Amino acid sequence: MRKIRLFIASSLDGYIADKEGNVDWLFTDDDYGYSEFFNQIDTLIMGNKTYQQILGFGEYPYPGKEAFVFSTRLHGEEDDHVKFVGENLDDFINNLRQSSGNNIWLVGGSQLIKFFLENNFLDEIILAIHPLILGDGIPLFLNSNNIKKILKLQNIKTYDSGLLQVFYDVQ
Repeated sequence: MRKIRLFIASSLDGYIADKEGNVDWLFTDDDYGYSEFFNQIDTLIMGNKTYQQILGFGEYPYPGKEAFVFSTRLHGEEDDHVKFVGENLDDFINNLRQSSGNNIWLVGGSQLIKFFLENNFLDEIILAIHPLILGDGIPLFLNSNNIKKILKLQNIKTYDSGLLQVFYDVQ
């Protein structure tokens, strides 16, 4: 079965973007394991807000990867980069996990991460913690009564920039 892996960055105080959704504070001076991770996946899942933000960055950054965007409004549509899925999500995810291929990257955002945690679809979290405090913004984890998870630490990497990367299996 294919694993669904969350590879994401946050500020030390747990935000994945500032209040306006900007991520210009992310370190870009090093690869931080991104290329190695990217070569291990062949499928991406993201929310529509995340997808729209990515399109604003310029050139689409994930060519050659199958990509799905969760959106009830656009269900069944597709564009040059992604297919939109918004119905029967449990069946869709279970079928995707059972299909052949490499691991699946849950790109974000917060609402989708919450859904995947609540429904036990997430297998691994790779979190790059940037040594800065934003004070406010879009949280990595939204409040939920149904998320309580035990994580098993697999690895920790430190970088000269102060970035700390932690690898967890979701139990």
